Amino acid sequence: MERHFTVSGFLSHDGRTALHWHRLGLWLPPGGHIQANEDPIQAVLREIEEETGVEALIVPTSAPYLHVDPRQLPPPVTVGVYEIDEPGNPHEHIDFVYFARPRSPGGSSLPDLPGGPHSGEGWRWVGREELRDPGVVLGGPGGSAQVPEDVRRLALDAIDAAAEALAASPADAERQG
Repeated sequence: MERHFTVSGFLSHDGRTALHWHRLGLWLPPGGHIQANEDPIQAVLREIEEETGVEALIVPTSAPYLHVDPRQLPPPVTVGVYEIDEPGNPHEHIDFVYFARPRSPGGSSLPDLPGGPHSGEGWRWVGREELRDPGVVLGGPGGSAQVPEDVRRLALDAIDAAAEALAASPADAERQG
C-alpha cells in the first residue's frame, strides 16, 4: 500500500482549539502532507499558518534529551495511521500529530480564523465544554458531523498542554520556534 507522510497541528489558545470542516465531512485540525526537504516541524507550522493565517509555535509534550548533537526535533504527541479510501487511489497517511499555540497569544483574545462556522471553509474555535462529551456533533457548511473521537480527545489534551506551557514560562514559550 502507498503511504504518505502527513502532519496535524492542534492550534490551541484560551481554552479552545481550531477545527475546520473538511471536504470529507469531518471536523479536523490544520494539517497536510510533508513536502520534500521539509521536516515534520516545518511542515506542521507551515500547514497551520497556510490554513488558519496564524503563526504558531510547537507546544512540547516531553522533555528533550540533554545532548546537542545530533539536532533534535520535538517529538509528536502521537503518530496516527489513517487508511484513506480515495476512489482509485487508496493509501495510508502516517500522521505526525503536534500541539501548537499562537506565536503571539495576545491575552485572551482568539486570533481570527478564515471564514466562519457557516462559511465554505468552516473554521471555528471549539472549547472544552463543546468537546467534553464523546459523540459531540458540530454544525458545518456541509451539515452536521460528529467530531472523530481521536480528534476530540487530542483537542482536549492540546487545550490543556497549551495552557500549561504558557502558564509555566511565557517568556520561554515566546522564544521557542
